[in-house]
Parts: sequence; structure tokens; C-alpha cells
Amino acid sequence: MARVLILLSVILFSVYMTEQAYFLEEDYINKINEQATTWKAGVNFDPKTPKEHILKLLGSKGVQIPSKVNHKMYKLEDENYDNLLGRIPRKFDARKKWRNCKTIGAIRDQGNCGSCWALATSSAFADRLCVASNGDFNQFLSAEELTFCCHKCGFGCNGGYPIKAWERFMKHGLVTGGDYKSGEGCEPYRVPPCPYDESGNNTCAGKPMEQNHRCTRICYGDQDLDYDEDHRYTRDSYYLTYGSIQKDVLTYGPIEASFDVYDDFPSYKSGVYIRSENASYLGGHAVKLIGWGEEYGVPYWLMVNSWNADWGDNGLFKIQRGTNECRIDNSTTGGVPVTN
Repeated sequence: MARVLILLSVILFSVYMTEQAYFLEEDYINKINEQATTWKAGVNFDPKTPKEHILKLLGSKGVQIPSKVNHKMYKLEDENYDNLLGRIPRKFDARKKWRNCKTIGAIRDQGNCGSCWALATSSAFADRLCVASNGDFNQFLSAEELTFCCHKCGFGCNGGYPIKAWERFMKHGLVTGGDYKSGEGCEPYRVPPCPYDESGNNTCAGKPMEQNHRCTRICYGDQDLDYDEDHRYTRDSYYLTYGSIQKDVLTYGPIEASFDVYDDFPSYKSGVYIRSENASYLGGHAVKLIGWGEEYGVPYWLMVNSWNADWGDNGLFKIQRGTNECRIDNSTTGGVPVTN
């Protein structure tokens, strides 16, 4: 009897994990558009995509509620903020401010792996190095090394903690590394991307999730580089308060941002995202914050996602700013790079 119950449990669990993502279906998307007033939804994923596939993309364990335990990790002031003279522009886009930094506007693809936490932090770190060096450093940093070598950061493709990534940058640094099969940098990303085929289907749909890679402490991309000498570092790591986010971005460049994802978000296409009233929670996600502005009277953060350029607004999205929408205002992280 016990064996029968165990077998039944396994079968039911398997059915649940391969359950079709109802929230990707046309009827659900139409209902979103009937309710939403500040943004538009559309088809980003094949409606037949298993729910498990979407859940596995949500790998950030960094969505925060400020408390007595972590409040000391929030950065409030910086002497370099004084150079801003209190002037915060109403609209800002880091891609336009630092046009020579190619990494800022690059849309990454985390593939079939919950490594968003590593893509977002390593991308923001690379942007900040470019800003700090006035463009002398203008390369990607290795999401591969961070995802699979930082065991204190989390669980590789099964998620991680962005703040732990910034802490690693302080102590161990991070080597260079471009996109999949790019050959760029010391350790390029080795998780295959998930582009759409000619029929409009996501090429990763229905495929098993990526297994964690073995940590490789050697340059296999640009083999002329020395692994031990290629590491870049930050001098600190911190969370940002809502009041210090803009000052930090204006001073040092883009940052990482985590937020709660609900089942309407995967279908975002344009406008300023605000969670639908009846949307259901799916998980935590990490992205890169590169700016802000206001659209039809609604203030927003400008974000770079890591689900390739076919998703959303050419890989980007806007989310309401100043209301802690999906807890995003309390869940941003950063660090100041060391350039000498």
C-alpha cells in the first residue's frame, strides 16, 4: 500500500511539473489586457511551454524586506554623491549617458538555467568597470564562472543570492567572459541560448533544464589570457535604499535589481508594468537597472532582462517606480569597482 502511495505521489508530482503554463495562453493574455491600464501583454513564450520552464528561469533569492538584521547592508550616503549637487534628472538612460560602454545595452540570454542572479550582477559589474575606466575596460564579465564557481552564492542554475555575488567580487574577483560560443574573454557562458525558430517557437521549450557545470578555473575562451591575472574586483558590496538608487546609478553605473514575478509578467510587451489584481506569484527574478523616467504620468524603472531580445520590449521592460512594485525598490544591489 505504501509503495502504491509513493508511486502515485511521484506520478502526480511529474504531472504537476510538466503542467502547461496556463498564463501563457491567449485567453489569459487577453484578460490581462482588459485589466491593465499602463502596459500591454503579448505572446513571448509558446503557450505549450511547461510551467516548470518558466519557474526555473526565476533564480533570484534576493528579494528583500529591510529588517534589523540586514539594515546595515543598505547604503545611504557616499561622498561622491555630492558631485551630483542634488540634481536627479527626471529621465535617465545609462546607454545614452555612457554610449561607449557596449555592455550596458546588451541583451543576454540565460538559456535553460536559473542564472538570472549571475547574469544581472556580472553585467552590472562590467558596466561599472567601463564607466569607472572611461571606456578602457569594455568587455563582459563571466556569468559562467560566477554561476558555477561561487558555491556560497547559491545553487548555480537553481538560483542564487545577488548580494553574495557582489561579496565574491570583493574577495575573489571575476574573470572576463562573453556570450555562448563567442570565444570572448577568459570564460564565455556555456549554457546554450533560447532563441525563437522560424516558426516562432522557443528552442528550449520542452528540453530539460541545464545541469550545473563543473567549475573550470582555466581560460578556455581567449586562451592567451591568464586566469589568475584576469580577475576584476570591487571594493565593497551593498543594498540600496529607494532614496539612494538613482544617486548610485548616476555616480557609478547600472545595478542589479530583484523582484517578485507574477504570472502576468512573462507576457509583458510594452508600457509600465504593474501587477494585475488577480495575478499569482511564481518566484524571484534578477535583472539589471539602467535608468528611469515617466510614461503617461506613471514613474518607472528601466530594466534589462536576460531572456533574449525576442522577449518583451526588445529584451527590456519598465516597472512602476516609487511604490515598491513587486518589492523591487528594496531589492537592488551594487558595488564600486576597483580600477587600479
